Amino acid sequence: MTPRWEAEQEAKRTFEQFILWTKRVTGYAIFFLLVVVFACNNGVEEGPNATGSKYNGEQYDPSNLSVK
Repeated sequence: MTPRWEAEQEAKRTFEQFILWTKRVTGYAIFFLLVVVFACNNGVEEGPNATGSKYNGEQYDPSNLSVK
């Protein structure tokens, strides 16, 4: 066992661990982001009985600024 062989074996083990942890962290990050996206979109209401804020185009229409 030469120092060069030992260093090569340690480098291979370290690289395999690096790839393993990179895959784990990436997987957890993707899962977390999917949960966040689902949670943010889950509360959106649609339909006639929706209670969320609605855009009123007449309220923000610039043509009615001079009307008294």
